[in-house]
Amino acid sequence: MAILTVRQALLIVNPASRWGRRSQDAVVRACANAGVDATVRTTQGPGDAARTAAAHDGRYDAVFALGGDGTLSEVAGVLAGTRIAVAILPAGTGNLAARALGIPLTPAAAVLALVHGERRRLDVARMDDGRCMVFAAGVGIDAAMIAGATLARKRRWGVLTYFVTGTLAAFQRPEFEVHATVDGVSIRCKAWAVFVANFGCVLGGLIHLGPDIHPDDGALDLCVLSPESLLGACGVAWRLIRNDFRPHPCMQFVKGRVIELTTVPPRPLQFDGEMAGQTQARFCIEPGALSILVPASR
Repeated sequence: MAILTVRQALLIVNPASRWGRRSQDAVVRACANAGVDATVRTTQGPGDAARTAAAHDGRYDAVFALGGDGTLSEVAGVLAGTRIAVAILPAGTGNLAARALGIPLTPAAAVLALVHGERRRLDVARMDDGRCMVFAAGVGIDAAMIAGATLARKRRWGVLTYFVTGTLAAFQRPEFEVHATVDGVSIRCKAWAVFVANFGCVLGGLIHLGPDIHPDDGALDLCVLSPESLLGACGVAWRLIRNDFRPHPCMQFVKGRVIELTTVPPRPLQFDGEMAGQTQARFCIEPGALSILVPASR
């Protein structure tokens, strides 16, 4: 990986993210102290981060995304396939991509770590409507967990919100039928949770979504979890925490480049921490499409 020194940056700020508005001034100061000329643009609503990233004029060394995983996916959707580097300044609740990439979770500290960072190429997944997924999409317990994490709850409890809403969702036993194809191979079963994963490491390694999932392996991973009871769901969760992916009748993992996902009945879908309508969905991998900055290795 090559070192990229950032001198000119477009700073996209999502003030609706948990720490976006409160950390903006500190980030601007950190940029100035690091010798970075930052042009600040503040989003007003969904889609603004993508529109702002699309309007960059080519003079920037990098685009800094100050927000959560949803902000990152908007920016990535525009800049994937280009040479413009993206720097994640984590200001959301989960900040899953930042955690997985070893980026400091304080936005100002992330600036200092990334202005002389290494450029890394990551895969992204593209949906048929053009939207881009960086981390993972989910149906079932995962989507219910995201839907239940209201802004008020996230501001009060932070990342613990997801543990609370995820537990409540598990007690509802949200079983549904999965109709999926992975590179044309059909999979049909009942499930409580389904993931289409680009990253496998969640919350800094506390949980893994499946075996050997990496964001630069040129593939997506379909992860299907189908416990038969609440006790079985606890057992599956324990396996995910222990990174134990030995063969198990309640867990299926399949790699592929194109994943089509339908559920019966239709279920809410989340990707990168944002609700994204309902299944049906089709995901296509774009290998190495996104240039991302990570802290330089020592």
